[in-house]
Amino acid sequence: MTEEDTRTLAPTRAAQELELRRDEFQLAVQLGLVRTVQGAVPGTPRAPGAAPVAPGARGGRPRVPQAEVERLKAAPDFPAGLRERVRTVGTTEAAELLAVPPERFTKLARTGHLSPVRFYLNRYRAVVWLYLAAELGEFALTYPALLTGRLPGEIRERVDEGEDRRPRNWRARRLGLLLRATEDPWVRAAAIASLLGPVQLAEVVDDPYERTHLDRLRPEPPSGLPESAASREIAERLTVADDPDEILWHRMSLALALDEARSDRPAPRPEGALGAAGSLVGPVEGPALVDGRVDWQGAGPGGRPVDGLGSWPGGAGVARPARPATLVRPPVPRTRRGLLDRLRRRRTAAGGEAEVTADRS
Repeated sequence: MTEEDTRTLAPTRAAQELELRRDEFQLAVQLGLVRTVQGAVPGTPRAPGAAPVAPGARGGRPRVPQAEVERLKAAPDFPAGLRERVRTVGTTEAAELLAVPPERFTKLARTGHLSPVRFYLNRYRAVVWLYLAAELGEFALTYPALLTGRLPGEIRERVDEGEDRRPRNWRARRLGLLLRATEDPWVRAAAIASLLGPVQLAEVVDDPYERTHLDRLRPEPPSGLPESAASREIAERLTVADDPDEILWHRMSLALALDEARSDRPAPRPEGALGAAGSLVGPVEGPALVDGRVDWQGAGPGGRPVDGLGSWPGGAGVARPARPATLVRPPVPRTRRGLLDRLRRRRTAAGGEAEVTADRS
């Protein structure tokens, strides 16, 4: 294998070479149009001539092989063809491409016949869904009867009932892209866990160390989220499952994914801590439980420090010594005597004094 075969580019440089905007490049990677590999973990040297880490392996930020860039640039329709495959359109332009009124297109999208690929919030904090232009052409060829004439009664009834499957279809699509991008069972479990709220997640994953590990592996939020707090709250609500059957499906999927992840390797935890099955585990570098909370103290994968999360003597890439085999339990609050107890003690003392007085008399 030559050095040219193993050379990789940073995403920014690869996007420039492919003449794509940042959002277009991210979408191309998610759709599998641009192949990426995982870079090395910062601070971990790679042997000269060694092949890059395979997709989905544990490593650093994804990079694009130079050979992949050359392959895409050699296409006869480059760059227009690649840019067309990642072109997104809103409701108005999508309706024009299908030659239907915008209201009809919205009804088809709300009932799940078309799945958005991304969204953004406009200045009025309204959600604007975007669709792949290439998929609209495929839909027109597959379902021509839905583009003309009166819509079927089932679709009209679902619209009248207020059904809107766009958020759910977007979440399902994003989850599929995240799962396809990795083979690491814990990363896959974290992708599923990101669709559940804190209460639902705690009910499925009762181990605090596993919840913390899943949170560290949580996928990055969708690009283009608004900066204002109010708009960001609206956008973040779209990333969490809200339909009861959707929540149940992801809970079951997460339970199965956790079984696979645990069989691959346990979540990081201090030596001597109880595992998911209630048994003691060996020295696995991870967080400590301090005052009932998990404290990572800057530990990264394999005991390495993560940039911005702290370090320790020995420098980057040097494993932290194993912690003592002790389990720090959360402090148990001391019971304080209340007002009722004090009144009872006073009443008892007063009754005793009355008895003594009566005996003397």
